[in-house]
Amino acid sequence: MFATYLIGLREGLEATLVVSILVAFLVKSQRRDRLPHVWAGVALAVALSVLFGWLIEYTSSSLLARSEDRELFEAVTSVAAVVFVTWMIFWMRRAARSIAGELRGKLTEALAVGSLAVAGMAFLAVIREGLETALIFYSAAQSAAGGAGRGPLLALIGGVATAVVLGFLLYRSALKINLSKFFTWTGALLILVAAGILKYGVHDFQEAGVLPGLNSHAFDISAVLDPSSWYAALLAGMFNITANPTVLETVAWVAYAVPVLALFLRRPAKPKPAAPAPAAPADPAPAGTSAPADAAAPQRA
Repeated sequence: MFATYLIGLREGLEATLVVSILVAFLVKSQRRDRLPHVWAGVALAVALSVLFGWLIEYTSSSLLARSEDRELFEAVTSVAAVVFVTWMIFWMRRAARSIAGELRGKLTEALAVGSLAVAGMAFLAVIREGLETALIFYSAAQSAAGGAGRGPLLALIGGVATAVVLGFLLYRSALKINLSKFFTWTGALLILVAAGILKYGVHDFQEAGVLPGLNSHAFDISAVLDPSSWYAALLAGMFNITANPTVLETVAWVAYAVPVLALFLRRPAKPKPAAPAPAAPADPAPAGTSAPADAAAPQRA
């Protein structure tokens, strides 16, 4: 549940910040008449995201009759979710400083086109976050508890609701958050969650018969990590760390988590200051001309 709450909080806050930038720009530009179009685009994006999430669940539970097909479908969605999580985390770190200016520029262009352009821009700004949330939530819920129960869904809704409240308080300047640190810490946790999703996807590929080694376990620490204990459930639910994983699952978890986490936490190199331009050499005096007066030697009295 904490993993899906984290997904809802992170993705929800990104979408909320985008919407708040659009709303603030319209308010300061004295274009409040375009606010309904922004909210219409946001509502459509949310509705399609929910529909996409339902379609994924319906495909897995109702359209796929064979267990092997369901395992393969869940494996493919898990790998897709890991790709989206990785891309989203690194894109947000790179574009965080310029996203506000880009959104204002695009919204200015949309205002010149008309109301449909404003609604379309708001829709496109939110739909990406919504589709990512639906896909990542499905994969995280499946890897944590096989998708059973309403707990993961309630946790996701709680995370999104928390993000909306935080975004509103930030918009009203009633709350100050170091967004750089927030996205750094949540990004690091999401990388570990993504590693667990990838591990689950590899296990599904093994159960579907696509990958070998289903009965080849890397280790068994059931005596130390009791599967029935609360801390084992927490580790399994958040990062899919289990007591007796297969060799391929372990290799996939480590091969993804270690390098991606190292790249994400590495501080970007500071740009070197530009070297001063060399001074242009003085033009030599043409032949047959005298030197400037201020450069001439003083005459004797």
